[in-house]
Amino acid sequence: MGTEVEREQFTAADYSQFSERLRENLEALRAFLARPDVGNSPPSIGLEVEMHLVDDAAQPACVSEAVLRRTQDPRCTLEIDAFNFEINTNPIALAGQPFAHLDRELDELLTKVRGAAAESGARVLLAGTPPTLTIEQLRGPVLSDTARYRAMSRLLRERRGGPFVVNIAGRESLHAECDDLALEGANASLQVHLLARPSEFANLYNAAAIAAGPLLAVTGNSPYFDGKCLWEETRIALFKQATDVRADEQVRMRMPARVSLGHGFIRDPLQVFEENIAMFEPLLPVVSKRATHLDDGAPALDELRLHQGTVWNWNRAVYDPTSGGHLRLEHRVVASGPTRIDMLANAAFTLGLTLGIAPLSAAWLPAFPFAYAERNLYLAAKHGLDAELAWAAPIAPSPRIRSARELVLDLVPLAEAALVRHGVDPAEAERLLAIIKERALTGKTGASAQRRLLARYEQALPRPRALARMVEDYLALSNSEEPVHTWKL
Repeated sequence: MGTEVEREQFTAADYSQFSERLRENLEALRAFLARPDVGNSPPSIGLEVEMHLVDDAAQPACVSEAVLRRTQDPRCTLEIDAFNFEINTNPIALAGQPFAHLDRELDELLTKVRGAAAESGARVLLAGTPPTLTIEQLRGPVLSDTARYRAMSRLLRERRGGPFVVNIAGRESLHAECDDLALEGANASLQVHLLARPSEFANLYNAAAIAAGPLLAVTGNSPYFDGKCLWEETRIALFKQATDVRADEQVRMRMPARVSLGHGFIRDPLQVFEENIAMFEPLLPVVSKRATHLDDGAPALDELRLHQGTVWNWNRAVYDPTSGGHLRLEHRVVASGPTRIDMLANAAFTLGLTLGIAPLSAAWLPAFPFAYAERNLYLAAKHGLDAELAWAAPIAPSPRIRSARELVLDLVPLAEAALVRHGVDPAEAERLLAIIKERALTGKTGASAQRRLLARYEQALPRPRALARMVEDYLALSNSEEPVHTWKL
């Protein structure tokens, strides 16, 4: 997000100047959002799909630079580790058949990336965490060779004052350490963007926080890391700890994490930017050479955009100066995969839930404190459809505890109606959300599929070899484009 980073070393003067520019950017954004002509465009959406590259032995393949050279497509980009890759769709209007359009574009991009990966001796794995990846592999030279990632890794490590520590207790338990930002690259997300009017942004942002629990419960696809079976969506715990500079309990008590659901429900879009500037010291103090305002009058805000890219909220506020300037809500809680059709269904449920809850959110907030949204996030990540989630009730006491499976089934009609109300073709909305419904009814998610596939081999093979065999099966099923709830295991 924002300015390219070409330097790795910074001075105190750099940080001072960058902080001053952040304050200027914030005031420019405040003035921009107050203009009556801002945010009048119809809603549009877009996707970012992160993925992993694996070799013939189902191990991480550090060939992302070679894959990028071979794709020759500006919609493709590098990610944190050399076995990560990312594709980005073009924005498309929400009304009509946006998911059919996204399906064609994703098919085109994935075909191109898979071909480039094959020429580089690798394959594309659409999963939240690579099941065969180990901490020991992350201690090698796996970080992408860019100034941005090298600088971020060094600066986060210096601020922590020691290695990053992972403690995750789930079906099995993991305690491990990693020296740099490579740990963050163990995670791959499906990121769903929604263009939002400033006047509607707060309700949408709050709705996204409320929706995070049930959304995670039905989309888990990250059960394995470092040879351990951990959470249904291990990525939620792993990503937070991979960037956590708070080395001890006392620091954690007084300093927020750079990865979180947020710090409470918001009253206006500016609040998210204000909080990130107030709570988090700049990480990459690169002062832009561009003018504050672009030719069309939208402020560039390069420093603010760069700073936002170093605070990893699960739902992120995005300011973009292109096309006259606009705000987007970026949903980041869902894992990548298992298939293209599953990701489209996940995107439809993400957008439908957010749009469906948004008009109700103001009335819900007194009956649903933010702490419950955050609690739901972690319970759903850990237990998936077996989680017991808090949910707002129309009559006291509220919130009340609901089965995640039943809650998802109750929310599918809300999401479908919201998509149709915003102009999505009814048949398209019904087809994709039927996949979510069937997933909830059967309990078959990407995470459960991985566990069931592994069980086939673990009776006769040690865990590392069984995981590699499982990945082979998963790859074949993922490439088949049959939704995960229909997989014959």
